[in-house]
Amino acid sequence: MSGSRHPITILQTVLDDACKNGVFPAAQAIVLHRGAQVFGHVAGNVSGDTRFDLASVTKVLSTTALFLRLWTEGKVGPDTLVSRFFPGSPVGDAGATVADLLYHRSGLPPFVPFFAQALTAHPELLDADCPSAMRARVREEVIQAAASTPLAAEPRTRTAYSDVGFILLGEILSRATGSPLDTLFSRYVAEPLGLSARFHRLTDFPADAAPAPTGATRPREPAPGQEGMWKDVPSRRTRPGEVDDDNAWVMDGVAGHAGLFGTAVDVARFGQAVLDGCSGGAAIAPGPLWHRVLATDPLVQGSTRSMGFDSPSAVGSSAGHYIGDTPPGAVGHLGFTGTSLWVDLRRSLVVALVTNRVAHGRQELRIREFRPLFHDLVVEALGLSDLQQGTHG
Repeated sequence: MSGSRHPITILQTVLDDACKNGVFPAAQAIVLHRGAQVFGHVAGNVSGDTRFDLASVTKVLSTTALFLRLWTEGKVGPDTLVSRFFPGSPVGDAGATVADLLYHRSGLPPFVPFFAQALTAHPELLDADCPSAMRARVREEVIQAAASTPLAAEPRTRTAYSDVGFILLGEILSRATGSPLDTLFSRYVAEPLGLSARFHRLTDFPADAAPAPTGATRPREPAPGQEGMWKDVPSRRTRPGEVDDDNAWVMDGVAGHAGLFGTAVDVARFGQAVLDGCSGGAAIAPGPLWHRVLATDPLVQGSTRSMGFDSPSAVGSSAGHYIGDTPPGAVGHLGFTGTSLWVDLRRSLVVALVTNRVAHGRQELRIREFRPLFHDLVVEALGLSDLQQGTHG
């Protein structure tokens, strides 16, 4: 990288080169500093308006944001018992709370292939014209299966990142209000923040769904570490624009752990809402609640989790070496499809990176090396690697 090039140009080049080298087919990146956009770029055969499957970024952009809003309204809170909504469930009987789900300390396992049973029992789900009543029935079956999942540990004894917990959390928010999760997201998050992001419900499939492509078959191939977890499941090619996550797919595309489609602009605007919330902006929730949500889990020693959000790990963080290196640190989240959000609270810096790396297959893992490199280059390009610059410059 020649020192004669403008630092921002280097960021563009790095994104373009990663695209050309097959790290991902396409990407969007937006960087905000002190509320102003200082970088934006699109790589690959997409535009700035193309929606990407945000995968687990859904956990913060939708589910955690909605929790904050409903906490503000007194409908749920950190101490709300899971048993209030799922009586007789293992996680409910163990005394787990909504906070335990948010901190990923409920004791639920990380992943269960609920879709395998659903597709085996109901192969008609693979038909584009599958009746909406069938999809609704299967969605409820998946929720009940998640609620019936045995615990892998007692609540509050360890941290284990859990899709299962967020499936239940999304449903808790829905039951607390009597409204579907996608309706809540549109009303309480997308509209106030001016986001184009939305869920792609299969029973009301958007006519303009032309997002960045991900996988082509249903179910998707196992991710690394999932080999052998299911077999003999009917498979078929699926429409572009359907959610990549198989469990979210059998939930009609609307779930607490995955399902949102959006742009890097959407992700960055939410990141700015985090900073604004901490400074007293109340578009979603008042500042004191934001500060409580973003505080690291006080019960499980060594946890990097706050309520819904993650923070950079001490070694090998996807946020790189700089983001979060000084109190009050940083918060963010990754998505399996190749998406991420990191918000440096000290530097007032938001970095939104969305890609569709899974379109090259779930074994394509070079995004793991790319993310920290890109985040370090962002901080260096803006002259924020020195804390004094980051704070006062």
